Amino acid sequence: MDIFQKCYEYDIVDKIKEIGIYPYFHELTTGQDNVVEMDGRRTIMLGSNNYLGLTGDERVKKAAIEAIEHYGSGCSGSRFLNGTLKLHGDLEREQAEFLNKEACLSFSTGFQTNLSVISAIAGRNDFILSDDLNHASIVDGTRLSFAKTYKYPHNDMEALENLLTRCRERAKSGGILIVTDGVFSMEGEICNLPKIVELAKRYQARILVDDAHALGVLGKRGAGTAEYFGLEDEVDLIMNTFSKSYASLGGCIVGEERVINYIKHVARPFIFSASIPPGQVAAAHEALRILRSEPERVERIHQITSKMKSLLQACPYIEVHESNNDIVPIIPLMTGSAINTLYTAKLLLEAGVYVNPVLPPAVPEGKGLLRTSYTATQDDALIEEAAQIICGVFKHIHENSLPEELANIEAPY
Repeated sequence: MDIFQKCYEYDIVDKIKEIGIYPYFHELTTGQDNVVEMDGRRTIMLGSNNYLGLTGDERVKKAAIEAIEHYGSGCSGSRFLNGTLKLHGDLEREQAEFLNKEACLSFSTGFQTNLSVISAIAGRNDFILSDDLNHASIVDGTRLSFAKTYKYPHNDMEALENLLTRCRERAKSGGILIVTDGVFSMEGEICNLPKIVELAKRYQARILVDDAHALGVLGKRGAGTAEYFGLEDEVDLIMNTFSKSYASLGGCIVGEERVINYIKHVARPFIFSASIPPGQVAAAHEALRILRSEPERVERIHQITSKMKSLLQACPYIEVHESNNDIVPIIPLMTGSAINTLYTAKLLLEAGVYVNPVLPPAVPEGKGLLRTSYTATQDDALIEEAAQIICGVFKHIHENSLPEELANIEAPY
């Protein structure tokens, strides 16, 4: 059999395009902003992770431009060889200080960060305990590791303790790493970090928190989940991305200096990848400076989220996912079947609002949702306009049957 046969038989995308509900790869002709031009139309952006609203900030753009003018467009090598710039060291030192940790190491992407850290830290005799809804980069990091991995049901602390009991009994020459998202990216929920810390202490486990969606969002200063709970000294490793609140690209890990040094010299995805380009490093560093000098952006995100959640919950046609907080700027709207999810996203885009459709296997079968997300620079008028459009689309769907060409087709994913 030709190894490409599976590619030739892959026709799901063709079928979805034929019925007009393909949701991906819409082209923007403007930069990331609160309102963009997408497919030639004015569109309110409710599908971005630009939480602090810094992707178009003049200070961030200027920092990136100046770095490119000084250092060039790329590093042309790994951090081990010719790819370490003073820019990398400056950013890492300030990020470690901001998160109250000894050391920081940056990576080319957030995904690569989790691959590197988990595969380096957890070895053949170790155990990884991972929340069932953790990000795909964590899942792939556990696969790359030689450690035995167990998943516990989402935020189920009783199940986590049961696993810890079993693993502690079996861990003769190895250790245990608990890995969790700080903020779960699809649900907008916060992990139960106080209980995780309590259990980790009791069973001599270490903790890695993926704060990709918590940096700039949680905590008084926007320093993330550990700051939010007042547990900054209790979390061993904190992972961040630069592609969200920091308006750039890349990722980093912070922790004890000896641990970071070990990862730096052992993690294969880090060792054999080119370093973050100068412009992206400078942009992320400037975003960090802005976050530290303008913590009111964090409070503004909370205000927007609370307001939008109230507006959406007031619409009788919308089922808003019940998360464990009202401040994380991720609000999922339940849509059910894959077809209904795609159709609703299509109507919203045509009405001028972009959201992210989330389908199986990212969610259970029949539990499709639209992930809406918010930005510190959005004003109340824009939020109110978006809520009105969303309610109108959901009302239309509630009062009308699916188009005939969609009603009788099988789920596409």
